[in-house]
Amino acid sequence: MPFFHTQSRAELRQMYVDAWRKRREKLPVEPVEAQIADVVQDHPEYHSALEQGEQVLDKDFQPEAGATNPFLHMGLHLAIRDQVATDRPPGIKAAFASLLPKQPSAHDAEHVLIELLAEALWNAQRSGQPPDERAYLARVREKCR
Repeated sequence: MPFFHTQSRAELRQMYVDAWRKRREKLPVEPVEAQIADVVQDHPEYHSALEQGEQVLDKDFQPEAGATNPFLHMGLHLAIRDQVATDRPPGIKAAFASLLPKQPSAHDAEHVLIELLAEALWNAQRSGQPPDERAYLARVREKCR
């Protein structure tokens, strides 16, 4: 979903709010909204935040205070689903398939990969370099054995 890079934080968050509202109201959605709404549906712990509408758009979620950023978490789910669907990096689809039988659900399997993706993104941010796809995929394969 490369177009996300051009959106502000509030605009991106508004997409989640709108997609969830449309799902609840059974309104037609664009394909990307359906993907977002599917992820939101899998996270009932975030429903009330998204139903606050504009109040949540500028909220800061401080990990130091024990707060999880629902938009970051759900965005990582979307990234994992996109990686698996497109097999990018090559081999992640097979690794995910091998992980599925070892987890209670596909959602739980995504959480395994989310942890690794977040680590790869954190390392890239710290080093000022793009994410190392090969190192990331090696960690995924190791975890999926």
